[in-house]
Amino acid sequence: MNPAILGRVFLTISTTGTPERPATDLSFLLHKHPDKAQTFSTSHGTAHVFYPEASAERCTAALLLEVDPVALVRRGKAKGRGGAPDSALAQYVNDRPYAASSLLAVALSSVFKSALRGVCAALPGRAEAPMPLRVEVPAVPARGGAELVHKLFGPLGWTSVEVEPVALDEQFPQWGDSRYVQLVLEGELRLADALRQLYVLLPVLDDAKHYWVAPDEVDKLLRAGEGWLAEHPEQKLITSRYLSRRWGLTRQAMERLELVRLAETDDLEVEAVDNAVDETTDTEDKPVPLAEQRRDAILEALRGAGASRVLDLGCGQGQLVLALLKDVRFTEIVGVDVSVRALTIAGRRLKLDRMGERQAARVTLLQGSLTYTDKRLAGYDAAVLSEVIEHLDLPRLPALEYAVFGSARPQTVIVTTPNVEYNVRWETLPAGHVRHGDHRFEWTRAEFRAWAGAVAERDGYDVEFVAVGPDDPEVGPPTQMAVFSRSDKTETEKEAKAA
Repeated sequence: MNPAILGRVFLTISTTGTPERPATDLSFLLHKHPDKAQTFSTSHGTAHVFYPEASAERCTAALLLEVDPVALVRRGKAKGRGGAPDSALAQYVNDRPYAASSLLAVALSSVFKSALRGVCAALPGRAEAPMPLRVEVPAVPARGGAELVHKLFGPLGWTSVEVEPVALDEQFPQWGDSRYVQLVLEGELRLADALRQLYVLLPVLDDAKHYWVAPDEVDKLLRAGEGWLAEHPEQKLITSRYLSRRWGLTRQAMERLELVRLAETDDLEVEAVDNAVDETTDTEDKPVPLAEQRRDAILEALRGAGASRVLDLGCGQGQLVLALLKDVRFTEIVGVDVSVRALTIAGRRLKLDRMGERQAARVTLLQGSLTYTDKRLAGYDAAVLSEVIEHLDLPRLPALEYAVFGSARPQTVIVTTPNVEYNVRWETLPAGHVRHGDHRFEWTRAEFRAWAGAVAERDGYDVEFVAVGPDDPEVGPPTQMAVFSRSDKTETEKEAKAA
């Protein structure tokens, strides 16, 4: 190992500034005073935070971790796993004193907890805005070399990813390079995003966790990967390595990431298609967007059903929730989505942090998957699935059906989905294409009615169909809507019908 590496800080974060936005804002975002050297106890040793430089023009925060090998071994034994890495020799011969690894990632999450969440009461606007960042890690074990480092950090918005291999021994260059690299990242990013990326990717590069990987690591991965992991081209490798190649956890994480991706793309549905104007219509009036017509139809159906406590399943960024809040007859509104990012945007759209106490008591946002039963969703008057089902693979529809109609069982269920027959009226949509690249299917009116009728029969509902948008005499409306009403048939009636 290069002796020059020994004793150097594990990680530094630098930024530059101006008189209007001084670089020392970094200290507010990190919640660490620039004039103090601070020490923190972690589960695996002692972390030190200090500032080698702190001026209006440039500010650098350094994180140094001193690993306690005794505490590390004791912690592993206390969990009944004998610690990790697995071999006993690795407890004494390892790179922990000088190489960034999963232990540094743990220290990051512990010491900079608020910064990772993007929380800064003193400078809330600064926490949300990108800033010039330079991150330096003197020694990173990289199983996969410089090429893998570029694959991991390259797609994440950094303008420069510098990777310099570390020689096994500078006095003997013929021995070649070690598996360690010096890493420098530069770019304009939110500080929280940069920290989350490091939290996930440092142990991925190391390809080793120095502690037992429990099932809650999946939740930690998805929280830290919010906003970037679902679309990362190396998602599978990142997930597998982060979870120490535990296949059960990796599969669970991949499934949840796929649901996140589907939910996020649902809210980005092509406006040009969704709100397109039928140019054969001779009118100079600006047409009402289809999305707005759909919300109006849903609200009318909810009012007609007399619903006051409503679930918006797959609420996305909260457009329907906002419309429901404007009508006082809806006394309790619950938005459910698998995407934490979408729920965060929904919270901002609704201005939950500035909402009055009485109004805030009417609305709740929940993270959850619609293909799993959830006791929190039982007992409501109505549930809405607006433009949701077409984003699921057909084999997963029975799971959604059971979760909504069989388990939650609201009195009324409203489902909207595109009518594929109407697609020929969109001049901007190529023939044979669905309206959005993430739609797994789009049904004809007959197919939708057949599915809805079978669901109603199986689960004890009556169903009516409503056209949303202009009802073309040849191809029908652009959106088709089914309104399910629970029939509450007795077992005797069901048996008589079956006979």
